[in-house]
Amino acid sequence: MDLTTLSSSFGGVLWTAVFFVIALSVIIAIHEYGHYIVGKKSGIFPEVFSLGFGPVIYSRVDGDGTKWQLAAIPFGGYVKFRGDGNASGAIAEEGVMDSLSEDDKRSTMIGAPLWARAATVAAGPVFNFVLSIVIFTAVFLYRGVAADPLIIDELKPTPYTQNLRNGDQVLAIEGNPIPSQENGVAYSEFVSGLPEQPLLDYTVLRDGNELTVEGPYLRAPIVGSVVPRSAAMDAGLQVGDVITKLEGQEVFSFMQLPAVIEASEGAPVELEIWRDGEVLNKTLEARRMDEPLPEGGFRTVYRIGLGSGQIFEPETVTPSFLDALWGSVRQVWTIMSGSVSGLWHMATGAISTCNLSGPIGIAETAGDMASQGTVSFIWLIAVLSTAIGMLNLFPIPVLDGGHLVFYAYEAVFGKPPSDGALKVLMSVGLTLVLAMMLFGLTNDLIFCP
Repeated sequence: MDLTTLSSSFGGVLWTAVFFVIALSVIIAIHEYGHYIVGKKSGIFPEVFSLGFGPVIYSRVDGDGTKWQLAAIPFGGYVKFRGDGNASGAIAEEGVMDSLSEDDKRSTMIGAPLWARAATVAAGPVFNFVLSIVIFTAVFLYRGVAADPLIIDELKPTPYTQNLRNGDQVLAIEGNPIPSQENGVAYSEFVSGLPEQPLLDYTVLRDGNELTVEGPYLRAPIVGSVVPRSAAMDAGLQVGDVITKLEGQEVFSFMQLPAVIEASEGAPVELEIWRDGEVLNKTLEARRMDEPLPEGGFRTVYRIGLGSGQIFEPETVTPSFLDALWGSVRQVWTIMSGSVSGLWHMATGAISTCNLSGPIGIAETAGDMASQGTVSFIWLIAVLSTAIGMLNLFPIPVLDGGHLVFYAYEAVFGKPPSDGALKVLMSVGLTLVLAMMLFGLTNDLIFCP
């Protein structure tokens, strides 16, 4: 089932919302299953595994005595271990611990050894990261990487006169040899160093003969991707669109766009678009954004939300499993480090707090990603899984990170914080989490719609 088609109508939007809720439920289930399985293997008895909160819709008790239940409110879940006073598991149930034998106390979250409790709590976020890595690895293996040598697999539809052919092996452009596709930095530098002119000389190998033919600028103004919740997405631009004019001036290179967009500072700009032989006119207003810098920090820019493409799709090969796996690990780390940096810069006022979205914004992003295809939607699931795992590691009481802080305190001082202190800290933590959720929601509805 292709989400691109589904998301193009009201019914499609509804289906996209259904898929999003299911995907979010899977992410949460994986998180809670991490707590469940590691806790169980560590000798802590899980009494309840709940997907969702509120009234129980369905439940059953397995052979080990664990109650598995589905609740009415799907946004969340928990595992309640023996002796827990509530779903957070930080405080023992009143009077229960006193009635248990020493052996039974070992099977509670409160009475288990410190290592078992810490491993059980950490397992939730770890399982989220593992899910993300599995998805990213599968996507990298599915998409493949550009092959060496560079061979044209499919020329994209464009309004340009085309002397290149499918199957051509590109040896050089303007006399400069094509660098290895494995060296992404060298290839990017090669592309950016090409002379900016409408036509370039391509040296190709065709049917065993070396030829020089003219072709369009390699990085023509072809839409390679559309950023969710961007001006381009709202204006209906699509992957494969060719921008032929910007503010009435003909353009032949994607590199010509940023300077004009930046100079507009959010004022309307006129685009002429070529799409499958049809000419369309679009008016967009660039949006102010905070982009991360390679060396750290952010810069404020104006963007319409387009990624560049090339005039052809290269032949691809499947990367090795280890290369795909390593790329997935780096992707997870990039998401985490970028998110932490963004939150810090928002807290210090260096960038806009509009960078923080709530549930409505996330759902809108999911719909936009679904409109770009199933793979894009699955990619978003991996991103969300990483975000949920990272969020749960924040040192806030009621979150997994807060529990780990309590255990660190116990490891240093030889005893856990008092029940009174835990109750106060858990109340503060819950307030912080609810405030953050409310802040994201008001961003979606009022401050940054």
